[in-house]
Amino acid sequence: MVKEILKETEHKMKKAVEVVRQEFVKIRTGKATTALLDGIKVEYYGSMMPLNQVATVSTPDIRLITVTPWDKAMISPIEKAILAANLGLNPTNDGTIIKVPIPPLNEERRRDLVKLVKKFAEEGKIALRNVRRDAIEHLKKSEKEEHFSEDERKRGEDEIQKLVEKYIKEIDSLVTLKEKEIMEV
Repeated sequence: MVKEILKETEHKMKKAVEVVRQEFVKIRTGKATTALLDGIKVEYYGSMMPLNQVATVSTPDIRLITVTPWDKAMISPIEKAILAANLGLNPTNDGTIIKVPIPPLNEERRRDLVKLVKKFAEEGKIALRNVRRDAIEHLKKSEKEEHFSEDERKRGEDEIQKLVEKYIKEIDSLVTLKEKEIMEV
């Protein structure tokens, strides 16, 4: 029973770290990356489709993303969807492809992005602590139902604490990397 609780707890903690990682990918660093446009949906013949399912998205250089629609009639809807995403990007098209220049970040904007990164990291750590709390409650409840001894529960709690520390370190290392990426000129 303890192993099952630990396995489930670790799975939930991995998910919490993955959410933080996904949030970090969405933060613009002044470098072109196709991940910036990942969340954009485009209306395609009456249904909303992810951008990467109606066009080829690529980064020919560090300051430019290009979007090549598979259907030329989709140029205008794609352009509108990029503008509507409020990413601070201004797409232009030449009739066949959409060019999305990535403007360089100023110092103030970089600091704001670092604050945002730290906010997402803190939310991730809170999620980890909530998973820990739930798992420990689950252990205590299972102990009372006499599935295992107090010693086993305490060992389980120690293992859960080690997992929390491990995943908090992982989030901290993600923050360090993202902060370095943002502050590079």
